[in-house]
Amino acid sequence: MTREELMSALSGLRQAQIGNRRAPHKPLLVLWLLGRFVASGSTAVTYDDVEEPISRLINDFGPAVTNRSRARERAAMPFVHLERELWDVRDRDGNGMGPDVPERGSWLRTRGAQARLFPEVEVLLAEPGTLAAAARLLLEQHFTPALEGPICDAVGLDLADLDDTVVYLPTKKKQRTRRAGFAEEVLHAYAYACAFCGYDGALGRHPAGLEAAHVRWHNHDGPDEVHNGLALCSLHHTLFDLGVLGLQPDMRIQVSQLYVARSPAGQAVDALHGRPVATPRPGRPSVDVQFVQWHGQQVFKHPAASAA
Repeated sequence: MTREELMSALSGLRQAQIGNRRAPHKPLLVLWLLGRFVASGSTAVTYDDVEEPISRLINDFGPAVTNRSRARERAAMPFVHLERELWDVRDRDGNGMGPDVPERGSWLRTRGAQARLFPEVEVLLAEPGTLAAAARLLLEQHFTPALEGPICDAVGLDLADLDDTVVYLPTKKKQRTRRAGFAEEVLHAYAYACAFCGYDGALGRHPAGLEAAHVRWHNHDGPDEVHNGLALCSLHHTLFDLGVLGLQPDMRIQVSQLYVARSPAGQAVDALHGRPVATPRPGRPSVDVQFVQWHGQQVFKHPAASAA
């Protein structure tokens, strides 16, 4: 396997169809494995090693779980189905396990399931620039920029400390370039103030801590247009991309029932629930309801359904 073939395989990870919701399970597993490789020089793991941290990553950075009883076993899907050109899965006796085994943590634990990225993949990851490039590829394809820092922290990756040599990354899906001018247009439309809390700080003539947020993420076909944007302060942008904050169809703010805070500053987020989002300046379009619906389905953290 060459570096180009590895990048092509990572860019083409097949995503499960879960009711038309995004399923970043495999990218999160691979990112966690990259962090483990940096720390230990190996990606060899048992399912017991993987279940808790990967399930937590999927719960934190993927769509909300719909079945509470499955929340602790979400790692089973990527562990079983990560592409076999990259991932070697075996039982405790060393027998190969195909991708048709049950996606059940109890079944995998009973059989002592273990896996690792193939040695030739690990050799490539040890080459200068490859691991950082692989991590950036997965982050750019599957997550919004506001989540890149939290995800890297969660998986133990500090890309600034890794060799970030630019390499050619062949992809099966051509990446869209962000349109220049989007951020300025969105901030101007909302009068350089956060649409959630009204924060309008500036350093001299320059906005400070204000950002243009995509409602439907850019890397999930969200257009770089004002009707898919909100001016948000840095805090509320991050909470919006994490799914703590969302939008109701009538453009009122909703706060996830999974959010908890003890301090007055943290509880100020709860106080946003039910407040109307600021409207853009005259002549500028409001957020299109189709993008509000996408965010509600794909990002906002709804409470888990009770186990049957």
